[in-house]
Amino acid sequence: MRRRLDHENCAVARALDILSDPWGFLILREAFLGARRFRDFEEGLDISKNVLSARLARLVDAGIFETEDRGRYGKRYEYRLTAKGKDLAVVMTALRQWGDRWVFGPGNEPLQVLDRRTGRPIARLRLLDDEGRPLRGADIEVRPGPGASPTTVARYRARRKDHDDD
Repeated sequence: MRRRLDHENCAVARALDILSDPWGFLILREAFLGARRFRDFEEGLDISKNVLSARLARLVDAGIFETEDRGRYGKRYEYRLTAKGKDLAVVMTALRQWGDRWVFGPGNEPLQVLDRRTGRPIARLRLLDDEGRPLRGADIEVRPGPGASPTTVARYRARRKDHDDD
């Protein structure tokens, strides 16, 4: 059983806690590919009904999906991405691009992500400064933010001191 991360003072840890495990990302992948009904997700994933049901419920509780009853003769739900869920498109695209580059290699991509307006592949996602110029890793600094706990501030200061001593 994995440890819960919902009390961590870290956006990455909390986001991973919501997305739960690899199934959360794969469910999102299917949603971005058009899955809406339980059956759609089940067909796209090699996952048991109880695990899928639990993961979908968790994503609904987290506000990633909302449900809509589309049944004519009883309840039949569709799962729709909320604005919060749609914002994960950037994360999913970055993860896909990383996998295409480093797992499959150029020319072996399982899926192409294209700009619907032009039909061309979308550009590789990069970090940009406030004027739109690409940033390198050396250009980036991380500091405690306004929501940092005393523990986070202390950990940052200790690591900063270690690097300053180098």
